[in-house]
Amino acid sequence: MSYKPLEITVNDPDEFQEMIHNKDFKICKSIVEGVLANIETKKQHIHVLSVVNLEDNKIYDLTLDRRYFVETLEDNLKHYITQELYEECSKIVDIINILKENK
Repeated sequence: MSYKPLEITVNDPDEFQEMIHNKDFKICKSIVEGVLANIETKKQHIHVLSVVNLEDNKIYDLTLDRRYFVETLEDNLKHYITQELYEECSKIVDIINILKENK
């Protein structure tokens, strides 16, 4: 699976905070796709999202530690259920179970 983290452009940090607060599905999807694409990686941290902040003209790369893969997938699964993406939900649950078995 070829994965390129989502790049989100915001005017300022408050706009990004609002997206997080509103549980913007694009963010959830990028995080889940990043985890699923990196299940077999040896990297401790994976890049899941880039945020371009126009106010300070900087790019912030968000990463996720492997230790939090299961918890993160479980947290984001509910958003996939809300979106009625049941095929993807099944994949997420399968990966959660595999990761739990391999701990």
